[in-house]
Formats: sequence, C-alpha cells, structure tokens
Amino acid sequence: MLQKDIHNFLDRYFAANDCELLERHEHLLHVQLTIELDKHLMNRPFYWHYQEMTGAEPNPMKLMLRTEQSEEGNNEGEFIHFGSPRLHQIFQSTQQLGAYIRLYEDVVQNNQSYVPLVPWLALNIKVSYQCDRKKDFLHSIGLNLINGMMISEFQSMLESKSLTRKIPDYCYTMSSLIKPVSGIKRIESYIEQTIHSDDPQWSIDARKRWQEDEALLDHFYQDAEVLPESYHVEKQALKDLYEPKVVMKIVNGGMFFLANDTGSHLQ
Repeated sequence: MLQKDIHNFLDRYFAANDCELLERHEHLLHVQLTIELDKHLMNRPFYWHYQEMTGAEPNPMKLMLRTEQSEEGNNEGEFIHFGSPRLHQIFQSTQQLGAYIRLYEDVVQNNQSYVPLVPWLALNIKVSYQCDRKKDFLHSIGLNLINGMMISEFQSMLESKSLTRKIPDYCYTMSSLIKPVSGIKRIESYIEQTIHSDDPQWSIDARKRWQEDEALLDHFYQDAEVLPESYHVEKQALKDLYEPKVVMKIVNGGMFFLANDTGSHLQ
C-alpha cells in the first residue's frame, strides 16, 4: 500500500464519518473528530464517562496525520504508514462503525435528461504474507455488476469523482445482473489467483530458515535418551513462527453507482 493510497483512504475515511477538515495538504490531514470517532480513536473512556455522567459540553479532539516524512525536519503531526498502530486502529474502526457504504456519483444535469448510474461493488482487501517476517498489501478492486468488468485501484479512481449519499436528481440506478454475494466471490477468486501467481521465494526462504533452526534444536537435544516436553514445545514454536501462510481479509466495501465506466481493466 503506497503512502498516496493511505492518504486517499484517510481523506475518504474522515469525510465519510462527517469530520471537519481543518487543514489538508498533499501529505497532511488535520481534522476535527466527531464524538463517535474520538471514542473510537483517542482512547479516552474516562473522559467520555465523566462527560456523560455530568452532562458537560463534549469536546472531541483534533487529529493531525502525516503520510510523508519531511526532509526539512518539520514533522508536525503523527506519521502514519501501512503497519502503524494508528492505521490498524482506523481499519478496525471501519469495521465497527460499518464496513459497508452506498454512494452515488453526484451528476449535475443541465438538460434534465435522466442519467443511468451503473452499480459497482467495491472491496478493499488486505493480503498478509506471514512467516517469521510479514508483508501486507491492500488491494482495492471494483466489479461492474452488469457486465462483470473488474478494475484495479478502484479507491483511487473514486477520488476523481464527487459522491453523495442520496441519488441525484434526474438519475436512476440500473439493476444488477450479478448479485453482490456472487460479486464478492469473483473478487476473492481474483485475489486468490494473484496470490498463487506471486513469486513463492518468500515462502521458500522461510522454510529454509525453519529447517536451519530445527537442525540446531535437534542438535541441542541429540544426547537426550527421551525427548523432554520442552523439545516438543520449542519445535511447535518454530512451526508457528516460520510456517508460511497467506491471510486474506476484507477491510471494507460498498456499492457505488457511477455514471461512467473508467479504470484499469483486469478481466
């Protein structure tokens, strides 16, 4: 996940949760949190308990996030990157607050002719390659629920569009030919194919390190007439540490009704 993708994700996350944008630069977001997001992100349970008990005026905090390190040493705000605790906290909050959204392209019509809006299913999926080392990727895929076209970097494409929660005037939504449940399976199948076609060297290297550490373990216990329980515990610990596995998890998703079909074609 590129830093630009993180910045775009955060921009849309705060906008979708009705946070006031106090300052926005290419690599900086300064937002006024809502009460709900303050409770989710700022870890102030005692403050909110006191506020609710006394009826005091609520005072949600402001949050400043950076997605790039400044070369000039001006590093105001909290640096956020893929793997940082704050970003994972925000990922978790999207699931708690509602991982599903429904938005419409805000089409402005001058001649009052009706515009069809095409249904797209969008999923942001985190793929984690795990062994004694870990590497994460975020895939943003959109699926046209009428013709089955799939595009990559769907989240970035949405950045160029004006979206609204209510269907605009003189617009109507086209009926989906592909059911959303079937669409989810199609996207997951594509991600699985991507994983299978990926370079397996990371897992080969992990198994090699696993074998080397197992050889050291066996050497340490080679004089034991009966292998103690600690040997089996350590052997299992090596397996848990080194055994390669890939974990795929849907971060969030939604339905988007768009006027035009754009993006990088996948299938």
